[in-house]
Amino acid sequence: MTVEREYLNREHLDGFDHYKYNCKDTGLLSIYVMHPFWNWVVEYCPRNIAPNLLTFSGFLCTCLMYLMFALMDYNFLASDPDVKDVEPLPIWTWYTAALLLFLAYTLDGIDGKQARRTGTSTPLGELFDHGLDSYTAGLIPVAMYSIFGRGPKFSLSPFRMFFLMWNILINFYLSHFEKYNTGVMFLPWGYDFTMWGTIITFLLTGIFGHELWYYTFPGGITNGLCVELVLYISALISNVPIVLYNIYKSYRDKTGHMRSFSEAIRPLIPIFIFFLMTLFWILESPADVVNKDPRALFFLMGTIFSNISCRIIVAQMSSTRCDWFNWMLVPTALAILISCATQSAALEMSLLYGLCVGTSIAHLHYGTCVVRQMCRHFKIDCFSIRKPSD
Repeated sequence: MTVEREYLNREHLDGFDHYKYNCKDTGLLSIYVMHPFWNWVVEYCPRNIAPNLLTFSGFLCTCLMYLMFALMDYNFLASDPDVKDVEPLPIWTWYTAALLLFLAYTLDGIDGKQARRTGTSTPLGELFDHGLDSYTAGLIPVAMYSIFGRGPKFSLSPFRMFFLMWNILINFYLSHFEKYNTGVMFLPWGYDFTMWGTIITFLLTGIFGHELWYYTFPGGITNGLCVELVLYISALISNVPIVLYNIYKSYRDKTGHMRSFSEAIRPLIPIFIFFLMTLFWILESPADVVNKDPRALFFLMGTIFSNISCRIIVAQMSSTRCDWFNWMLVPTALAILISCATQSAALEMSLLYGLCVGTSIAHLHYGTCVVRQMCRHFKIDCFSIRKPSD
């Protein structure tokens, strides 16, 4: 029997009652290519299919892609040229990954259009969509890591991948931090380019093989370094300054929530604490956890990150005060401290796997309970469209 908990209080529900969708999309690829394509696709979608079902189906496509690579290339060694005793991944895996990611991207693009088309737009739809997106933000880059492998010769070591993962996660989080203060969701330009870049990369790998990425430019610039530079520079140019400017503009024009500085930066505290904790962990780990099992570490990071993100999404949509701390950080901190104190590599790995299972169950419980509570509040079904007579 499931133990249900009401994570949303009356203030949250009242805020959702008064919530109005406010989003600005200025991306050229999105406006001139993707939205016309999605408008065409959604016309073939039966009107009795609930938008949230489309959202969840897209999420499952991403999960299937992640699981495929986790089962076939758990340690990210299949594409490493220096590892001879591991068979390269078959060509069909790259085409399958491209297809699953394209389906996930398309379903994520038409769910809102289906909601408006069927007159079933609710705050639950946006919360459900963005909540699942916060999980896929950690799954997609880990899946893509299998393309290049973990060898430092042409790709990235797991240590460098750790920081690249945090770069991706933080840039996702900043969009919701921006909305928390401005009241407007400014869709980042980089999202569509990143999705298409990832899909095309999977396709090219299927056509030419993973050896395509074994290159070095003059000066010793490898494929791994190119990927790092593109992601870091694009974040510093196309995301962080724009987020800061939009928040500044909302204060200047008095169009945002006009919170004090301490209240405005409150959502950054849990994510900053979590980053410092994981950084300390990989630096002091007795088992060298980031190299021993990077997939488990990245999965744990993505799960806790998603829970932190879901809570800021709830806060910005309901115009309530964001949590400054996430309880999942407590068992994580204890696991880190116990590992460093005992210097037991075996115990550390057991604690890591236990955290992966425990936080996944807790996050699933949080998401399920929030969705069920909102369904009861708005008198709707999550995965079906009720007729007025119902």
